[in-house]
Amino acid sequence: MGSRLIWRRSATAVGLYTSTLLGLLGGVVAFRSLGIEGFGLLATVLVATGLFQSLLDLTVEESLTKYGFRYVTAADWGRLRRLFRRAVELKLAGGLLAGLALAAFAPFADDVFGSSELLTPLLLAAVLPLLQSPENVAATALLLRGRYDLRAFFQVVSMGLRLAGIAIGAQFGVAEAIGGIVVAQAVATVAVGLAGRLAFRRFPPARAASLAADASGIRSFLLQSSLATGLLSVRNALAPFLLGAVSGTTQVGIFKLAQAPQTGFGSLSSPIRLILLTEQTRDWERGDKETVLAGVRRYTLIASALLVVAVPLFWWLMPDLVRLVFGADAAPAVEPARVMLLAASAQLVVGWSKSFPVSIGRPNLRLATHGLETLVLLPLVIVLGARWDATGAAVAVLIASIVFALHWAVLFVRIARSHAPLGAAEAGAA
Repeated sequence: MGSRLIWRRSATAVGLYTSTLLGLLGGVVAFRSLGIEGFGLLATVLVATGLFQSLLDLTVEESLTKYGFRYVTAADWGRLRRLFRRAVELKLAGGLLAGLALAAFAPFADDVFGSSELLTPLLLAAVLPLLQSPENVAATALLLRGRYDLRAFFQVVSMGLRLAGIAIGAQFGVAEAIGGIVVAQAVATVAVGLAGRLAFRRFPPARAASLAADASGIRSFLLQSSLATGLLSVRNALAPFLLGAVSGTTQVGIFKLAQAPQTGFGSLSSPIRLILLTEQTRDWERGDKETVLAGVRRYTLIASALLVVAVPLFWWLMPDLVRLVFGADAAPAVEPARVMLLAASAQLVVGWSKSFPVSIGRPNLRLATHGLETLVLLPLVIVLGARWDATGAAVAVLIASIVFALHWAVLFVRIARSHAPLGAAEAGAA
């Protein structure tokens, strides 16, 4: 069993790192094929798509994971089936609404961003939210079976298809690149959907049972989780959206290039976060809370130690890395990328904060922390972005990330004290 667990964790890490590399390659191919202006248009379309999807698509995956593990632990297969059925219905409805809203916005996008080429790409991208909506529900079925390695594999498939779509479409233009992404998403959703269905069918058969006893808890969890994830997604999408409004689409492209350190550091912790979400949620439901808290402390110490070495090295190498990966035309992204390196470091230290609130059943903590982060970030993006373009927006991200990390440090100390064993709590009080 131990060797199987090590294999799954290793395969998960390899898969997620590979998918991140493929995502970065997609950006490189798009930038080199479309040029800085065309890449700015593509980035703006994807940012707008993400924004509308985050606003209207409910985040059912977290409540599905939390209550799914609860029902699996209790062998309550009837409720598990009802839970998944409701999740699919909600995701499809949210994806449809997001797509319709994006299509309605498309005719006005050129006026908002001062462009004349956004209408067709945005109309093509309007189908992405609906196509993507069932994917995470299917992936959750894999997590409930403990197969986070398969989840990572299908992310590789998804990003590989996306890279192919961009590589083919970008040879012809921005609209064609979006068309390639749409086709890739359709194929990826079918693939992970079939795998998720097979995984779910391995649970014992049962007639779908009523969720009435847990309905209020599920609704509360779903609402808080959706608001928290919505804030996070709005933060990620609205920041470049606002930068585009005050500085133009080219600065959006530069800002997206400068986010490479965030993507890289996020990928470094992504397999760990996926494993933590699966294993810590299961452990918390079984009552093994100290193991969960110890895992968070261990993650924080290891991440901090790595950053002591990594940050100075990447700061020094940044000009060469940007030129090597994106080409000489990407030189304006060097300084904002250095600032984003510092922001990514602060985010990496508390990378566990994405899965931890789900595992302990307190999604409201994400709502509070991301709410504060967003309140700090968005006004600063407008002010600093208008003054210093992409570099100003990166500084805004850095300030907001530091506030976010400090807030989580305080919250975790309080949570750890409240769940400390009686003897340890008395010793701490003394």
